[in-house]
Amino acid sequence: MTRWIRLAALAAAAALAFGAAQAQSYPNKPINMAVGFAPGGSGDILARLVSTKLATALGQPVVVENRPGAGATIATSYVASAPADGYTLLFVTSGFPGSTALYPKLKYDTVKSFAPVAKVGASPVVVVVPAASPSQNFGEVLAAARKAPGKLNYAAGGGGATTTSLAAEFLKSEAKVDMLMIPYKGSGPALTALLAGEVDLGFDIPSSALPHIQSGKLRALAVTTARRSAVLPNVPTVAELALPGFEVTGWFGVLAPAGTPASVVERLNREINAVLAQPDVKERLASLGVEPAQGSPADFGALIASETRRYGDAIRRLGLTAE
Repeated sequence: MTRWIRLAALAAAAALAFGAAQAQSYPNKPINMAVGFAPGGSGDILARLVSTKLATALGQPVVVENRPGAGATIATSYVASAPADGYTLLFVTSGFPGSTALYPKLKYDTVKSFAPVAKVGASPVVVVVPAASPSQNFGEVLAAARKAPGKLNYAAGGGGATTTSLAAEFLKSEAKVDMLMIPYKGSGPALTALLAGEVDLGFDIPSSALPHIQSGKLRALAVTTARRSAVLPNVPTVAELALPGFEVTGWFGVLAPAGTPASVVERLNREINAVLAQPDVKERLASLGVEPAQGSPADFGALIASETRRYGDAIRRLGLTAE
């Protein structure tokens, strides 16, 4: 028995040594970070901010690769089947946990198919209309939707599996209004359509919508968080205006394929947390309406598991499907 104990101890020590060696040698080539949305949207903006700083910290390029379409499931499927070596990462938004319920035929699982790396930050969803919209406030939007069910349409960047589109669906359900979703491959194309007057209103993240709000091209009517946003302090919450208790908070984070060595995940987590603590990054995130995060891979994994249950229950209750 003593011999087996010694052998087990030697095996454990060898595993630790191997993990340490991996952590020291990683990375030794460029890293790809997939984004499931078109360039110009909130996920893309934040992925590029993080990847630029992360490349400096790691001493290797971190290349953002846009793979838009199908509610970000194209990029997500790509990363789920990639080698679990830390060289292919996925930048996700908080719509990610709802994808399994929205797309029941997916070959990946939001909890089992990925190794959580780090949460990047959190943000409200903002309801916006073009400057020329006849709706001057959120109450007028609801009134118009009730007066002509199904006539009012809204832009959904990334299709159905995004926080913005799910916020719209939850709002429609609680406010008992019927509005038509017009899907786009990301918030960039959705904002373009909104600015051109092709759609009546939009649900977006301040990081992409804020420049157009500040220029006066878009009018912000409400935010979906429990409290007002620091970057839009004069914009009331949906809960204040119409639906007490209503809350949808967007968040962003980084994942790796399941089975990625713990030493690599921990290195990435440590470096991303350090990036998010940099004063210039914090300032940039604040200007985009994003509150930077700090936490372990386990913390991020617990959030994903919780949101997968929450969004899945809501999606099934509402009968939503993207297929």
